[in-house]
Amino acid sequence: MQAQPTNATQAKDRHYMQLGHSLARLSRAIGQTADLCELLRVNLDSMRTLSACHAAQFMTVAAELNPDDEPIEDPAD
Repeated sequence: MQAQPTNATQAKDRHYMQLGHSLARLSRAIGQTADLCELLRVNLDSMRTLSACHAAQFMTVAAELNPDDEPIEDPAD
């Protein structure tokens, strides 16, 4: 003869089931966060490369538009 589960046992089982579902959702969220962090790392690396390229272009254009003049001599010499 088996005893019928009590309300407390049923509530405990329901809470464990809810905990299991919550942990599964948390695990998926952590995995998604890890994927997004990796994507962020790749994007930041690409931005670093792009900004270095643009800085080099800017310096090249600035050097072409503003050529160095003859050095100004000190009148005290």
